[in-house]
Amino acid sequence: MNEMILNIIAAVLIMIGSLLSLVASIGLFRLPDVYTRAHAASKAATLGVMFVMSGVMFFFLARDHFFQPALLLAILFIFMTGPIGGHLLMRTAYHNGVKYTDQTVRDDLKEAE
Repeated sequence: MNEMILNIIAAVLIMIGSLLSLVASIGLFRLPDVYTRAHAASKAATLGVMFVMSGVMFFFLARDHFFQPALLLAILFIFMTGPIGGHLLMRTAYHNGVKYTDQTVRDDLKEAE
């Protein structure tokens, strides 16, 4: 019974992670400029990978009855580095003069420099 509950939790987490990764990939094609695309890729894909890895952690906990701390460390690493990488890509694009889309309302970095 306990294994079945853990397998259901694992399946739900993996499905949520897959849907978030799908949303991130759709965002890469549908969004208008590099800034919004990088935002979609860094936020949604990071959450998607974190949910999938959490589901894998629960799956192996149910199958082997052993907690894998390496998966927890990988989740923590992805959580810390994914959004930072996206932010650095957007900042680099800004400093290289990549234009915003026409719908952009304000430029916060222009005032900061």
